[in-house]
Amino acid sequence: MEDEHKFFEDFEIGDSYETGGRTITETDIVFHAMHSGDFMPHHTDAAWCATQPFKKPFAHGNMTFSISTGLCLQSEGLNPNGMSYGYNKIRYPNLVFAGDTIRVRVTVKSKEDSPKDPSYGLIIEAKETLNQNDEVVCYAEHVLYVKKKNP
Repeated sequence: MEDEHKFFEDFEIGDSYETGGRTITETDIVFHAMHSGDFMPHHTDAAWCATQPFKKPFAHGNMTFSISTGLCLQSEGLNPNGMSYGYNKIRYPNLVFAGDTIRVRVTVKSKEDSPKDPSYGLIIEAKETLNQNDEVVCYAEHVLYVKKKNP
């Protein structure tokens, strides 16, 4: 688990870690459809999917993103010096199917001063969610709002 008390100055561009994995199930996809109301046939209609190039239902992109966020939280733990400021550039370049196992590679991409408060900085993390074949299935840039040791 990462150091639970990292300040802005403790993050180095290029630092990286990977989370543990999680296998996606049909139940995950069905529950996400129920929670989100997204019952598009791409996710819930096996007969229709069989007529499409992808051949079987696939996971919702925002479900993959949510699970990858949870995987990161399990690995990072709580850092009382920071909080999520949001996400940029969320993309889903490859599909996720039931039975795929995903994990996340997190890399510090950049650092900048906060435009709102000089006692905080912004850490931009590239979060690449990978499947068991090392294909990127979700890419997002996470912006962390982190307290400085010496503002």
